Amino acid sequence: MTTLILLRHGRSSANVSGILAGRTPGVELDEKGLEQADKVVERLTGVPIAEIVSSPMLRCEQTVAPLAKDRGLTPVSEPDLAEVDYGSWTGGSLGKLAKEPLWKVVQAHPSAAIFPDGEGLAAVQGRAVAAVRRHGARIGAEHGPQAVWLACSHGDVIKAILADALATHLDNFQRIMVDTCSISVIHYTETRPFVARVNDLGGDVAGLIPPKPKRRRKPAARSSDGVVGGDTGS
Repeated sequence: MTTLILLRHGRSSANVSGILAGRTPGVELDEKGLEQADKVVERLTGVPIAEIVSSPMLRCEQTVAPLAKDRGLTPVSEPDLAEVDYGSWTGGSLGKLAKEPLWKVVQAHPSAAIFPDGEGLAAVQGRAVAAVRRHGARIGAEHGPQAVWLACSHGDVIKAILADALATHLDNFQRIMVDTCSISVIHYTETRPFVARVNDLGGDVAGLIPPKPKRRRKPAARSSDGVVGGDTGS
């Protein structure tokens, strides 16, 4: 079992301008976003992070930079965690785009939404889920099954990954909220993922610290079964 911390990038200049930035180059964090990125370092103090994987978009690279410096890690750039390719919608006003017929499809039936000259949200989910599974398997093999790693990406991409982990259809992903610089946590096992947190903006992260292994006469098989009656939280 590896634990994935999904971190959305901090607030960018586009987030407050009402413009769909998409893959527009050079979109940076604003002053608030830089503050959010700095606070991630303090917030994750004590959590052993084996690796940092990031979307190649500048706003994600800026978000993980303080944490990477603090931990002495070099972020791995992953194109499959990049922002949605919104095609000709890129750079458009959200107010105007909301009047397009496709907007209703994106809201109510996103699995069928394909952006003009861009990509479809189903394809986004496919590439993003494959990326976190691939990196999770690699990191687990290199750092052990209790490894904790962090991936920084974008709102719609993270929502698509969470929808998969929750075993809910992509058409429900608009019901998931992912704010800037929020963390969501998924524990991946051989048989299924367990979603531990969604859109967490300031909770205690001590529960993300892997417990020390107990001495056993005989190695116990790791179970991926859910707890019947509810977990104790220990």
